[in-house]
Amino acid sequence: MRVASPKFSNELRTMAMVWQRELIRFGRNRLRIFTSLSQPLLFLFVLGYGMSSLVGATAGFDFKKFLFPGIVAMTVVSTAIFSAISIVWDREFGFLREMLVAPVRRSSLVVGKTLGGATVAALQGTIMLVFAPLIGVRLTVPLVLQVVALELVMSIAITAFGVFVASRIARIEGFQVVMQLVLFPMLFLSGALFPLEGLPGWLTVLTRVNPLTYAVAPLRQVVFAAQHVPPIAAARFSSQVTVFGHVLSIWSELGVVVVFFMVFFLLAVQGLSKRQ
Repeated sequence: MRVASPKFSNELRTMAMVWQRELIRFGRNRLRIFTSLSQPLLFLFVLGYGMSSLVGATAGFDFKKFLFPGIVAMTVVSTAIFSAISIVWDREFGFLREMLVAPVRRSSLVVGKTLGGATVAALQGTIMLVFAPLIGVRLTVPLVLQVVALELVMSIAITAFGVFVASRIARIEGFQVVMQLVLFPMLFLSGALFPLEGLPGWLTVLTRVNPLTYAVAPLRQVVFAAQHVPPIAAARFSSQVTVFGHVLSIWSELGVVVVFFMVFFLLAVQGLSKRQ
């Protein structure tokens, strides 16, 4: 039996400490939990009911049920990205410099930070499942497990992106501005709030080059698979992504998300490796 080297044990301990620090921060800030849920709930119940009256139901399947997976994704994405703001906060107060002078790899810090932010984001997204029965979305144990797994994949990728941005910004105000400029276009162009079929050509291109599109689609597909969605409703409220006439599988979509994560994970490590 091989025993982990002391150096590797130190890296694991660093990851665990950074991860635990994110969870402690989250648990102590109850206002953050509430505010992170307020906007998705506003979209779900206000926009959902408002648009349902305009769009109407198709064979008993209405717009609120289509919208629900997108709102879960919105909760996960917004929480994951803004969890990286603590890096900017730590830089302003000097704590980040103390972390960077420690004899550990920068990648261990990024892994711990990414896992911490992803755990918090997945928890927030899972809380949203409580509201599913209120709009007629049927939950099963396999569905909940699949949703949680997809939330983790999505949140890990988005947190890595947030860490990359935070590693290059010196002040909290700048991070908030950049994230607002990036977050809302990514969400609105991901198909979270509208079907991806039947769009104008220019809008179709923007949705297909948006990596978040490939994270939202699998989430919607597994939710729809557990519902009774008539064929006519499935055609109107499409949950699939088509690229050059080819319908992507869930695994292909997740592959895009994994590539997105790997790129920004490496960029985040590079960003923290520079002089802070």
